Amino acid sequence: MSKAAKPTKAPPRRRADAAAEPPPPGGDGVVAGLARVALVDGLLGQDQAQRRLAQALAAGRPHHAWIVSGPMGVGKCTLAVRFAALLVDPTVTDDDRRTFGPPTDSRSAELLLQGTHPDVHLIRKELAATSADRELRDRKQLNIPLGLLRERMIGGSSGDGHVHESRVSHSSVLGAGKVFIIDEAELLDADGQNALLKTLEEPPPHTTIILVASHEDRLLPTIRSRCQRVACGPLDPAAMQAWATRRLDPATPYLEWVLGFADGSPGRALEAIEHGLHAWHEQLDAIVTDLARGLVGPAMAESMAELVGAFAERVVKANPDASKEAANRKALGLLMAVVGRIVQQRLVAASASGDAMQVDALGACVDALVDAERSAASNVNQKLVLANLVAQCAPLLSGRGS
Repeated sequence: MSKAAKPTKAPPRRRADAAAEPPPPGGDGVVAGLARVALVDGLLGQDQAQRRLAQALAAGRPHHAWIVSGPMGVGKCTLAVRFAALLVDPTVTDDDRRTFGPPTDSRSAELLLQGTHPDVHLIRKELAATSADRELRDRKQLNIPLGLLRERMIGGSSGDGHVHESRVSHSSVLGAGKVFIIDEAELLDADGQNALLKTLEEPPPHTTIILVASHEDRLLPTIRSRCQRVACGPLDPAAMQAWATRRLDPATPYLEWVLGFADGSPGRALEAIEHGLHAWHEQLDAIVTDLARGLVGPAMAESMAELVGAFAERVVKANPDASKEAANRKALGLLMAVVGRIVQQRLVAASASGDAMQVDALGACVDALVDAERSAASNVNQKLVLANLVAQCAPLLSGRGS
């Protein structure tokens, strides 16, 4: 790519005062928060992804469908909102497109920062909690059902008999274009993905669809074949340190552990701080140590299950619209991540010491963690998943495995 097309880190034209304010009544706080980072604070890292999108914009008539993929918490949705800001703002210039730098002082930017932009739609599973459809409201928020996609985007009849108009077919309000971002797009159920295909094949004019996914492989091949791809990766150490300096209090407890656990993911770092995952680390590290000593019992899996359950209770108490089942699944994923970090650190130490047997055993534990995550994603009972994980890792860690 030529130097002229490389996105720059030029300062914004003006730091919009609205960025520091909560969204107005009716505004989408999630969109407002993403826009604040995308337009005002600036997206750290993902330079290659930004160059890819800048190229498409600078060439004119960018593709109508995109998949933005990569690990959790590395800025995929923020990148999508920054891209959207350039697609829906009538005041955008060729230089803005070339540098991938959306205006921050326009009416379009103001609406984005308020979470009220009429041409930017962020679809996510949590919106089911505020649906007009009682059946959707009662769902566990574990996926993005067809009914929610109909209500928020493609239109049609939903399960309760409501007929929703097709928002994707509406004209752009500001006149430049409209964007639909589907976060965690891999959670679209099979019916939803198949229904989305028609829109991807015959998109309305001036419409861009962005699928944000941490597991692109879970999207149908027919979906993937109709989209351009942009890959995001973990932030490198310099970008991660810059983010921490900007965003975190240097007095944050266990900051070094938090950044190590995050492994290049600002989103994971924030979760670790919010949910006190270092305390989990201490408890789970003690369990792994006991397993390595050959000490195993049902209380281990029960203790892990209690961490998951307490997490879910806190989430639901803080947000009555939250799904306890979704919170349980989230907590289990975080628990697996903490255990994975513990095993990874031991694997590095074993490799450094040349202990081949221990390396093999810890590698098998990593495989067991992957299998446990797959079982949890398949709705296997969480307590059973944890009990099986302990049973598989105990002989490996103690050296008693076959």
